[in-house]
Amino acid sequence: MNTVEISFTPVDNRRLANLCGALDENLRQIETALEVRIARRGEHFRVQGELGRARLAADLLQTFYERAARGLSVEDVQLGLVEATHLQAGERREGMVPVLMTRRADLHGRTLRQNEYLRQIQEHDITFGIGPAGTGKTYLAVASAVDAMERDLVKRIVLVRPAVEAGERLGFLPGDLAQKVDPYLRPLYDALYDLMGFDKVQKLFERGTIEIAPLAYMRGRTLNHSFIILDEAQNTTPEQMKMFLTRIGFGTKAVITGDVTQIDLARGVKSGLVQAQQVLAKVPGIAFTHFQSEDVVRHPLVQHIINAYDRFQQEQGES
Repeated sequence: MNTVEISFTPVDNRRLANLCGALDENLRQIETALEVRIARRGEHFRVQGELGRARLAADLLQTFYERAARGLSVEDVQLGLVEATHLQAGERREGMVPVLMTRRADLHGRTLRQNEYLRQIQEHDITFGIGPAGTGKTYLAVASAVDAMERDLVKRIVLVRPAVEAGERLGFLPGDLAQKVDPYLRPLYDALYDLMGFDKVQKLFERGTIEIAPLAYMRGRTLNHSFIILDEAQNTTPEQMKMFLTRIGFGTKAVITGDVTQIDLARGVKSGLVQAQQVLAKVPGIAFTHFQSEDVVRHPLVQHIINAYDRFQQEQGES
């Protein structure tokens, strides 16, 4: 165990209170994410842990203290931790950081792969985002779609998702098409509301500028000047994936997202997303971003959970 100490003078009790958070919640976030222990006595902080992590925690305490004059939420701390751990690992935002036109002025890639993903979406007509939950695959795809619409690069946004998670066919679910598909598209709706506002999204739905399209209803269509997002693509069959990809018309972009470790297809049915990686790997104009657990931009525990499951599965496989 190594110890790094840091003090804040002159004392600003309001900043100290914001830095620590209610019941020291912000300090606990840092402890959990970096696997260190933080002891505080007034304006004096003692950080114990592996030397590199302890120094990083002390640097973050300094950074967060400087920001704390205007308040510091748990989310601010968690996002700061994500960015800091990537910088510690040697990642830098090299080259252009994509700027997106949404109502979220602070929106940008938090990790190197997220920025690469955004650039690939801008530069390619078809982009695959593959990796675990929490890495921003879907949210950044929706943000890119909103950006493309705001810049008048596309005329509409089409949201597509296979409805297989509940083990039910759409025809057996109650309600009209929108009501049947709503539960499956909820993550996409939530992202749209966050990026554009509820009222604007509702108006665009009414005009047909934003459209929901269950994968089963895509057959026979050709979509021009659209931004299409196929979410949860690990639950497509190879035939469905091919059908979807061949719907793309002139002036259209498509983003396909999925997590190949979360396939809900019936036993023995191959995933279209898994096959697409093999078939399309060398096709020009198609880009792949493979996210890892370190790209998770959620509660710091999520990354630890993913890593723990990965280790467990490896150990089970070896035994």
